[in-house]
Amino acid sequence: MNKVVLIGRITRDPEIKHTPSGKACLGFTIAVNREFRDNNGEIQSDFISCMAWGSQAEYISKYVKKGYMLGVGGRIQTRQYQAPDGQMKYITEVLVENVENLTPRQQEQAPQPQPQQETVTIQKPQPKTMMEQIKQAPPQVFTPIDDEDLPF
Repeated sequence: MNKVVLIGRITRDPEIKHTPSGKACLGFTIAVNREFRDNNGEIQSDFISCMAWGSQAEYISKYVKKGYMLGVGGRIQTRQYQAPDGQMKYITEVLVENVENLTPRQQEQAPQPQPQQETVTIQKPQPKTMMEQIKQAPPQVFTPIDDEDLPF
């Protein structure tokens, strides 16, 4: 099984390209935070190369900008090519199958809320401490247990 799911921020504005046959493709990098901090207390990130094709590439180029949070699903692929100096170069990247923009819309793009009638809810003040909660709890009925009924 070859499945990858990542959440991270895109590192630069995406630029779509097209193959000679007209198919859209888009390479991009996302910065994914690690779950731990380094010795200085700073969050470390991995920069992961991704490749999107077709409608996924078009969606990213149209709706995503540098710094946007993305959810990316896909699979890892490796490929190789020969550089002009004759050396073989190897690339490992995520081939994007699904992408989701996780950045909230800008305020001016968000639908405006419709005015509604104001409702007032009166709530009973909540107890502040565990002891107050115990004192306010209704009395509980316990069934007495004989010591001989205990398994130990």
